[in-house]
Amino acid sequence: MPPAVSVEGLTKTYGSVTALAGVSFTVDEGEVLAILGPNGAGKTTAVEILEGYRRADGGTISVLGHDPSSGGREFRDRIGIVLQETGIEVVLTVREAIDVYARSYSRRLPTDELINLVGLDGKADARIKTLSGGQKRRLDLALGLAGDPELVFLDEPTTGFDPSARRKSWAMIEGLTSLGKTILLTTHYLDEAQHLADRIIVLSGGSIVAEGTADALGEGRAFSTISFTAEGADRLPRLEGGPVMTGHTVTYRSTSVTTDLLELTTWATERGVELAGLEVTRPSLEDVYLDIVGETENGGRPS
Repeated sequence: MPPAVSVEGLTKTYGSVTALAGVSFTVDEGEVLAILGPNGAGKTTAVEILEGYRRADGGTISVLGHDPSSGGREFRDRIGIVLQETGIEVVLTVREAIDVYARSYSRRLPTDELINLVGLDGKADARIKTLSGGQKRRLDLALGLAGDPELVFLDEPTTGFDPSARRKSWAMIEGLTSLGKTILLTTHYLDEAQHLADRIIVLSGGSIVAEGTADALGEGRAFSTISFTAEGADRLPRLEGGPVMTGHTVTYRSTSVTTDLLELTTWATERGVELAGLEVTRPSLEDVYLDIVGETENGGRPS
């Protein structure tokens, strides 16, 4: 099967500013791809080109077999878009808003099914102006899914959600992938990307600086921590990342966990030393992300 999205050498400039500098990637059918990056990295430009709202300056783009800049109604009928903000007439009810949006598509998910899917059951006949911020965001999700799309663009889909609502939305998104939907996700919640994405792309300065699964991105970048308790600190092996002693707790920082564990366990076996409470703590996606894009002057966080 050809990929749902194929991008080769995508470029876009605004005057003297290069927003995208030869970006290339694919999204397979049924895959969830997350695009991460600091503000100004080129995420919004790339996504808007794929959605057909901006034209690229160069490169080859195929989305569901279409050039999105000229795909027209047939192309738009097959995609769903959940923007950060949607301009909806607030005097409409939830049901009315979904019905209005659904009329634009040749295929439609039943309104009541959508309302239940996004967790707005009980609010079907409520005016949009009476909804909370999180409930309005759920309605945005419903509108993006109204046409039963093959490819869904999710732009910060859980902004304004409390932790419980975010988890429920994650379950809903996972349910979409089980139906074969392809999802392109942009989010500032790194735990969201780690939980949902099959693969992650990190953009910085208009270029892809890292690509892979959440686990693969961390290989050789951010430190993992190996810790245990053991007597005889003077006899511990010296590795690149330690040891560091805190009482009887021994800690090593490691970018090569398998190699360092082999050396530690070999050393312990040869000497009959028990590595009590041996634990490996992997870096979070946030640790990896910050290592990839580099710390800035803004308190060590990307701007």
